[in-house]
Amino acid sequence: MSENKAKGPHQPGEGIRSMRSTSVFRLINFELYTKPNTIIMGIGLAAITGVFGYIAYMRYKYESLGYYVAIKEDGQEQFVKKKSNWE
Repeated sequence: MSENKAKGPHQPGEGIRSMRSTSVFRLINFELYTKPNTIIMGIGLAAITGVFGYIAYMRYKYESLGYYVAIKEDGQEQFVKKKSNWE
């Protein structure tokens, strides 16, 4: 127990790095051996937020124009313009 305290604070990924592994394992699972990149993670988060926001905007736009989601006989969804029964 005293040996663990003497080594100091643990670093992320230290456990898997200290294990013996093959180069193929390291090539396939490179995420286990690299540090997290917060800049790339932030760019990815902004991109996925933008995509979901755009999808929500387009759905709102079509619904406000009088369209609704109709399911065809084969199970495919399609936006269809609302029609009055009087037309």
